[in-house]
Amino acid sequence: MSSANHSKARRLVGLDVPENKIRNIGIMAHIDAGKTTTTERMLYYSGFTNHLGDVDDGDTITDYMEQERERGITITSAAVTFPWKGYHVNLIDTPGHVDFTLEVERCLRILDGAIAVIDGSAGVEAQTVTVWHQADRYKIPRIIYINKMDKTQADFNLSIESIKSKLSVLPLILQNPIGNGRSFRGVVDLLNMKKLLWSNSVDGKTYKIDNLQPTDDLYTESLTMRNFLIEQLADLDDHIANLILMDTKYEDISANDLTKAIRKVTINSKAVPILCGSSFKNKGVQPLLDSVVHYLPNPSQIDHPFTKFYQNSLCGLAFKIINDKQRGPLTFVRIFSGKIENGQSVFNINKECSEKVTKLLQISADSVTDLSHASSGHIVAISGLKETITGDTLVKNLTTVTRAKKSLDKDEETVDEILASMNVPEPVFFCSIEPPSQAYMKQLDYALACLTKEDPSLRVTTDNETGQTILSGMGELHLEIIKDRILKEYGVDADLGDLQVSYRESIKQSIEEEFILDQTIGNKKHQATIHLSIHSLLDGHNTSGMKFKGFIPKPTKEAELYKLKRPEINAINNGIRSALSKGTILGFPVIDVEVHLHNVSKSYSTSLPMLTTVTAMCVERALRKGESILLEPTMLLDINSNSTYSDRVLSDLGQRRSQILNVDARDDLRMIRAITPLSELLGYSTAIRTMTSGTTSFTMHMHDYQVMSEMDKQTAVSKLKY
Repeated sequence: MSSANHSKARRLVGLDVPENKIRNIGIMAHIDAGKTTTTERMLYYSGFTNHLGDVDDGDTITDYMEQERERGITITSAAVTFPWKGYHVNLIDTPGHVDFTLEVERCLRILDGAIAVIDGSAGVEAQTVTVWHQADRYKIPRIIYINKMDKTQADFNLSIESIKSKLSVLPLILQNPIGNGRSFRGVVDLLNMKKLLWSNSVDGKTYKIDNLQPTDDLYTESLTMRNFLIEQLADLDDHIANLILMDTKYEDISANDLTKAIRKVTINSKAVPILCGSSFKNKGVQPLLDSVVHYLPNPSQIDHPFTKFYQNSLCGLAFKIINDKQRGPLTFVRIFSGKIENGQSVFNINKECSEKVTKLLQISADSVTDLSHASSGHIVAISGLKETITGDTLVKNLTTVTRAKKSLDKDEETVDEILASMNVPEPVFFCSIEPPSQAYMKQLDYALACLTKEDPSLRVTTDNETGQTILSGMGELHLEIIKDRILKEYGVDADLGDLQVSYRESIKQSIEEEFILDQTIGNKKHQATIHLSIHSLLDGHNTSGMKFKGFIPKPTKEAELYKLKRPEINAINNGIRSALSKGTILGFPVIDVEVHLHNVSKSYSTSLPMLTTVTAMCVERALRKGESILLEPTMLLDINSNSTYSDRVLSDLGQRRSQILNVDARDDLRMIRAITPLSELLGYSTAIRTMTSGTTSFTMHMHDYQVMSEMDKQTAVSKLKY
């Protein structure tokens, strides 16, 4: 072996850290709550970096993309691995902007715990609620960190109240802030009744720890808070309850007993620990890191139902793909069970193909380490996977899949149970995209192929009538970033057409239809009959946006639907899906409908593709016969404006067909919440900045789809058709 090979062999290391020493955590919050700043402090205090990265200076580790540093926001989730007191922490810094909600979604899917960062001067904000509910869906234990306690308007108690009211959780207050606003200088650790003071520290790396004395100002208040914490835990934890029943004095209950109880109730999602600090001022981050290892679970303590099919065999989820200029596509994989080795083959269940692991890597933001192997609980990157896209499940081999399927019901629909899948939101905006000239067409196609593989919420389709390439995404900023990346990463100055809203269609009343095919094509005689009905699931004016999952058997007396075989069921469902993907008004997908199958018959010579076609034609005819309606996406809009401009903002919202939900006052700030049609919010960012001289901020996220009035419907149709 050459010296170069010896050197390479020495660099190849494995991830053999035991699962109980691993923490896979994410940081999530509303935009500008301080997620990235908190992450940078964690990296600095752990020794991962030797400087304090700053969002405003554009030198952060996790926001390493050019677009992120230009705008001062997180766009793509960044994975960073660092040590803390003998633990191996994999941390994901996620975006707070609603346009990049998929980044939050796919990261939550692979995490075991999370830190929710809240702005102490604003409390729980709109996007915090959104990501909190996303985490609820995956039952992720969480810690809440009330940040920005140094701000003048910071209010610890009001933040706690907003946590109770908006997140509907039981807060376990573990710290009492020392000082407020500019006077904030540390916290009281209620478990140990100690003061943690950062007053004389420049970078926050060192801080003073003193016992809280009975003569101290905060002693009585902190003791009362500690006693209340013990009483809360007594209702949730048997051990603490037993100590109290045995007449143990509150002051004799040790910090160790409390830590164990808090860990247990946090992992079981019965309550949420609350800490506070000021990341920007370098105060309170080290105790937050301690709480990660003390209260959040290790990978073995989280139950993932699909892992029972694989036991000790490899099962991983490809949750993110990036295109590296030197290494090509890099696939981020969370290993849920088993072990993966450098150079081995893996089987992609979704694509039903084997792929070769060319290199196994550990990536911390934009730095890379070669690995020989990695085991359950770890997050790694793989180069060499050509077919795998975000959301695919990777296992050891085909035999593993066969064994897993044997333990399932014969119904193929249950195959989803063996997948580590994730939810991908539907895009709400679309526009045409064209290269500057035909010479750049191939480069543009390649760029779009790479970006859609990397970002499943980005969709590329072709308009059958015009031949134009259509780009669909989650919002104006999302598509603007994509355009910028196509230029800077792929060298194509693409032209985007006017943004259009992605509407949906539905029906007002139930429709019943029968379609009979009796036709000879070539030498084959095709005979088939489909009898079905379509039913509206609209609830008043609101809609859930439910997609078609499969027909519901409602056989007539002469029908024997139970004799349908799985391939025939799939063919019928494919026909229904195909027809519902394009409505009769503007060609948008039809949602919130239920399809009942009453009868189906076909001759032996009628092929499955023909059965699919007949079903699709039957559904299309039913939709044309019924009364279709147009649904528009509406957004939940949260606006923070000072009292000087609030009336102007409210008046403008009224002109945008908004429904004002409430207006809350806090000092000179007005917090306005409204539901507004997305079509009325095109260019709203510029409009509200102009209207309020740049003093107002807002966020929005998808609320639901609402039935449009006939006048609004005609306006939308005329805009899109002409």
